[in-house]
Amino acid sequence: MRLRIGTWATNSLFSLFLLGASASVVANTSVENLESLSNIQNLAESRYGNLAADSVSRWRHLLDASYSLPEQEKLQRINKFFNLHVYYDEDKKIWQKADYWATPLETLARARGDCEDFTIAKYISLRLLDIPANKLKLTYVNLYPVIGDNSEKQAHMVLAYYPDEQSDPLILDNLQGKILPASKRPELKPVFSFNDSTMWINGQQSDVKPQLRLSRWRDVLNRMHDDGL
Repeated sequence: MRLRIGTWATNSLFSLFLLGASASVVANTSVENLESLSNIQNLAESRYGNLAADSVSRWRHLLDASYSLPEQEKLQRINKFFNLHVYYDEDKKIWQKADYWATPLETLARARGDCEDFTIAKYISLRLLDIPANKLKLTYVNLYPVIGDNSEKQAHMVLAYYPDEQSDPLILDNLQGKILPASKRPELKPVFSFNDSTMWINGQQSDVKPQLRLSRWRDVLNRMHDDGL
């Protein structure tokens, strides 16, 4: 099974995140100077304390040290950083909400997150490292712990990286330490995907911006903007 653009199919997951809104938010994740993140570190300290500021500081140093590396090395470093420094937990325990998409600052401050939080943090980090949005897709999948057993499927989100349009994408996943090609992850079945500017539904590129269709994506982009991202 390959997580290709043409294979997306909708299911009940999709309806949970639709919003017929009229406002538009543009993700400002591509920055010219990573020094602008110093404000994020100060914000982390004032809002969450010294431990949060230290966590954001390590993130900043990672971005600084990774900026000039090849894309494959950037993927490895970012994936490893968040998988090591953030522990999986449920939104109800972290935020006392049924479903909450956290900003990278919030995820690092709490050092906890669910699959959406891991995926968002990795996506934003790679965008800050100037990996183009058209190579990255935040991807909802059905996860089958027992392959072929439809009764065991679980909702999950991963980050897919496309070296080019024809390549088997690489999957960054908080459940798997190694970055593997999608063809090596048969337990993942794609549902839909999106990035800064584009959404793919039912195998087709949508004309509507993802910020207009996905309320939680729009909200997390708004909060990142307010935080200086």
